[in-house]
Amino acid sequence: MKKPKVLIFSGYGLNSEVETKFAFDVAGGNAEIVHINDLISKKKKLSDYQIFAIPGGFAYGDDTGAGNGYANRLRNHLWKDITQFIKDGKLIIGICNGFQVLVNLGLLPALNLKYGERELGLMPNEIPRYTVRFVDLKTENNISPWLKDIKSLTIPVSNGEGKLYATEKTLKQIKKNNLVAFRYYKGKMCEYLNLPASPNGSIDDIAGVNDETGRVLGLMPHPERAMFFTQLPNWPYLKEEYLRTGKKLPEFGPGLQIFKNGVNYFK
Repeated sequence: MKKPKVLIFSGYGLNSEVETKFAFDVAGGNAEIVHINDLISKKKKLSDYQIFAIPGGFAYGDDTGAGNGYANRLRNHLWKDITQFIKDGKLIIGICNGFQVLVNLGLLPALNLKYGERELGLMPNEIPRYTVRFVDLKTENNISPWLKDIKSLTIPVSNGEGKLYATEKTLKQIKKNNLVAFRYYKGKMCEYLNLPASPNGSIDDIAGVNDETGRVLGLMPHPERAMFFTQLPNWPYLKEEYLRTGKKLPEFGPGLQIFKNGVNYFK
């Protein structure tokens, strides 16, 4: 069966494109890193791909707000291609800085499927500093194909502006329409690291959001940085637990399932 083609955006400070490509390739996709300028100049066509991902990083140095500069470049040059991509039933994922880009573009949450109006904000963390740590996520809906068979995830965050904000009216609509993809919660990893559930003070502990089709997903934590078992901070402890109970050590970590779900959607 032909592998789904995945476009990984790059350029202007995005810096997690290699890990994201690797995750999609391991998941069974055919991923390609493409500079945004090659799409603008028509050297590459967005329509040739089934999935596009905007990875983490610090596009334009976050100087005009996290994800804002990159979002403006996409809006000014590729907006028709992006909205057609959604109409064609394809998949989009934004991770960390990519989530910030999707929010600035108005692709998330896109209430009533009205794409293009910004309805969320991703603000500086409640403790205003860059935060890197593992978090526990609880899956909150079964609308999105990205979330299939995922009840919870343990993956890392790596950001300075991850505190999700919404007005009371918008938050009410997001919850009513079942658009919360992930929430931070105090699971085994938080207990192991003796850390609070939320790393940033997001409203209602929201860590990820999807649109009403479920095909557009954004999340602040990085699934591509927990795709192997040995990337988990407690893997030596888990290794002993597996060995003593006669279980086979897993090769892959929890983050890979998101990428598998994206690829399998087209298989």
